Amino acid sequence: MPISLQKGQQISLAKEAGPSLSTVRMGLGWDAAQPPKKGGFLGALLGGGSAPSIDLDANALLFDAAGNLLDVVWFRQLQSKDGTIRHSGDNRTGAGDGDDETITVDLTRLPAGVQTVIFSVNNYTGQDFGQVENAYCRLVNVQGDQEIARYNLSAQGTHSAMILASLKRSGQDWTMTAIGTPSRGRTYQDNLADMRPYL
Repeated sequence: MPISLQKGQQISLAKEAGPSLSTVRMGLGWDAAQPPKKGGFLGALLGGGSAPSIDLDANALLFDAAGNLLDVVWFRQLQSKDGTIRHSGDNRTGAGDGDDETITVDLTRLPAGVQTVIFSVNNYTGQDFGQVENAYCRLVNVQGDQEIARYNLSAQGTHSAMILASLKRSGQDWTMTAIGTPSRGRTYQDNLADMRPYL
């Protein structure tokens, strides 16, 4: 049964998913908040009540033990340079059920120099999280498609980005930490300073 993580909570992937865990997928899902309905014929004619498009972008940033940024997987680079991390592609609306964007990480092939992988999200269209509903991130064991942990991100507010979670190397194991720290900016470059405390 998957764990529902609280902010700051940390789990061992080997303990929760077994020592044979090799590949995980971070899934991000969201919906645009529904605006108040405008009544009458004119409201229907003008489309009042339709949700705006919200383009959240999932990112995976790879850091070494000294905190140096080694590589980034995001909508402008859908695969890490060594091929161990892959992005599903840019979803610009959040429409539909289930994960809207995913990032798959082959833990067994990650270079030994990678100490921490941080997952973050940016609202590229610029709205704040007050206009986002049902946002979550979840970690899935690709083998068997079993959900390991889920973190509810529906912390509505004036931030336009969020540091979601980290995967950190711990000997032969990896630990996942739910971070949930608000940030600002349209791309990951704007959030690097806010990630530093979690390296």
